[in-house]
Amino acid sequence: MSSKKELFLLLLSDIIFVNLSWSIYYYIRIESGWILYTNPPSFFIPMVSVFCYWLIFFYFFGFYKHWFVRSRFDEFTTLFRVISFGCLILFFAIFLDDYYKEAKINSRFLILIYWGLMIFWVSLGRMIIRGFQFRMLKKGYGLRNTLIIGSGLKAKEVKEMIFAYPKLGYKFSGFISIKEDVSGEDEIGLLKDLHDIVGKHGIDEVIIASDQKYEELIISTLNVCSDLNVSVKIVPEVYEIVSGMVRSEQVHGIPLVEVKTDLMPFTSTIMKRIYDLTLSLAFLLVLSPLLLLIALFNFMILKKVFVVEEKIGKSSKNFRSIKFYTTDSGYSKFLRMLWLDKVPQLINVFFNQMSLVGPEPEKVEVVKKLTAEIPYYSRRMKVKPGITGWAQIKQGHYEQSEYYVKKLQYDFYYLENMSLMLDFKIILNTIILIFSFKSK
Repeated sequence: MSSKKELFLLLLSDIIFVNLSWSIYYYIRIESGWILYTNPPSFFIPMVSVFCYWLIFFYFFGFYKHWFVRSRFDEFTTLFRVISFGCLILFFAIFLDDYYKEAKINSRFLILIYWGLMIFWVSLGRMIIRGFQFRMLKKGYGLRNTLIIGSGLKAKEVKEMIFAYPKLGYKFSGFISIKEDVSGEDEIGLLKDLHDIVGKHGIDEVIIASDQKYEELIISTLNVCSDLNVSVKIVPEVYEIVSGMVRSEQVHGIPLVEVKTDLMPFTSTIMKRIYDLTLSLAFLLVLSPLLLLIALFNFMILKKVFVVEEKIGKSSKNFRSIKFYTTDSGYSKFLRMLWLDKVPQLINVFFNQMSLVGPEPEKVEVVKKLTAEIPYYSRRMKVKPGITGWAQIKQGHYEQSEYYVKKLQYDFYYLENMSLMLDFKIILNTIILIFSFKSK
């Protein structure tokens, strides 16, 4: 089953069972006559509001992510924790509502009934969907064509796992040899031909399971799969696991590390663009008097208002970045310390050339140089550059001599952990950095 179909079924399940839970709760609380209300609350508007509340809550806790390889018990325990936390928040909301309406105190404890209804019905909906998924997978429907890079004991162990547990959703398509020839059983090609093999066999997933660690192997695989939007997982070394260097997930005894090629879900991408558009327009309107004042001062003091530079954006497309012109001393230093020189970049955000949060935009010549020196540097251009970002707020933590290397490490951390919550954290830390006067 594709991730889009799975998302549709999960949303449909929640629409039915979250609203069913509310309907039963409303009947017990209002229609049963247990509690007398002078002005009983309406049914429909609170139901829609509560459903939107749970939809946002479930989304931020990852309930609409692809749930392959996790057990139904793990999903249930996650549901239990999240619904319990959500109901605790609702308890205080009902407490305030009862207080202002002078309802009897026992009404607010009916939230325990609602908590039980939510856990039962939402879990039932998920169990029905997962049961349907697993039955389809066992029959061979919805499996993901999977390549294994490597041919040693580790690779064969992954192959055995795929055949032993069809509910994981993998369909073994063959091994990719990292040697100079194809000689082993089930080997269907060489690593240098990975791009063509992925297209020919309709590959959805690649698992790197080499008995030896090859940095070039990982880099070349990520470059190919990133361009083709194919998921990549790596079987890590034992040392990396025990030392905490990687965070792995055990899949029937085999540790797997997933490397994201789809950096952010479609819904998150849409929401990110909405808040980029909204906030950039709002800030431009609110700060317009300040911008005019800075422009006037720049013209009078520095004889130059803006600096417009050719930068590299998402998908390696060029765009013209606009900032206030500044120097390294005096009045200009104050502008840079408060990040006011970057405010005109809100225009770039508004026109979808940049985002509020993302890797810092680089000049064309810098990108060309670093792309030639670092094979995986192009992965940085998978997202729009940002006014602020993880690397920007960490700028004081490394020396100039290792500037680009460290910044790239921070950028890759952001790419692998992209979320609206991380964006919010970065924006909050940016505000703290600005008002601590520790900025550049």
